[in-house]
Amino acid sequence: MVKLSIIVLVFERGGNLKFDFKKFMLINLGILIMTVGLYYFLMPSKLAVGGATGAAMILSYLIPVPMGIILGVLNIILFITAFLVLGREFGGYTIYASLALSGLIALLEIVTPMADPFTDDLFINLIFGILISGVGMGIVFNNNASTGGTDIIAKIINKYTHMDIGKSLLASDFLITLFAGLVFGARLGMYALLGIVINSFVIDKMISGFNVKINMLIISIEFDLINSYILDDIGRGTTIYHASGGYSNDDKRVINTIVSRSEYIKIRDFVKSIDDKAFVSISYITEVEGEGFTF
Repeated sequence: MVKLSIIVLVFERGGNLKFDFKKFMLINLGILIMTVGLYYFLMPSKLAVGGATGAAMILSYLIPVPMGIILGVLNIILFITAFLVLGREFGGYTIYASLALSGLIALLEIVTPMADPFTDDLFINLIFGILISGVGMGIVFNNNASTGGTDIIAKIINKYTHMDIGKSLLASDFLITLFAGLVFGARLGMYALLGIVINSFVIDKMISGFNVKINMLIISIEFDLINSYILDDIGRGTTIYHASGGYSNDDKRVINTIVSRSEYIKIRDFVKSIDDKAFVSISYITEVEGEGFTF
């Protein structure tokens, strides 16, 4: 079994290497949660829900080799292929996450063998397995990492066919699910296909939940104080719009800013404290690109 290093290096711009302890711990948390869903629910039920993990489940069923070892070998092959075909695009976090997942599954196979699932209800195993592993994958993806597997295949397909990465990933997972149906039977194959759909939904919701920002529009007679508070105390930028009241025809200035949930609460409370008649409108957005925000 591959011995995992405690220190993880991330490829930054310009080729510099930097260790981020917070990300490292969050990625480990995601891997642990993901492993629980896979090992205790999906694997014993033979629910190969796509990805390298699904392929490893199929191969482990066909050949007498522990799934963790097969998954590790598949990921090593995929990473070598990725570096040869795509170049230095994958950082140390992704390499670590894929190997850590493989090692943890292999360890659990030795320590707590799971010959049978917790329950005979396949649907319950699917739902719990997908929900738990999806949460873990969402945490890993949200920290700019992945567990390898079909993410690499999707990027290679995208490079040579210009197909969207999402469609490429769906195509690779669908093929694995198809083989799962042939190996484990049509019933398990259809459950696995359902799992792919649910998994995509869970991951998207997790990532969007982590990245939700709040767009605020503020109209107040205390315009200068509020604008200064956002700029100086919160540390966020603002955009000022000049508007006219539709009923009063009074000239107004509208403050527009995009902030996190915690920053929104601070601004809202501040606005209320100095102008209880201020107009505040908010909307939720899931993607922000530009200075001060993550691309």
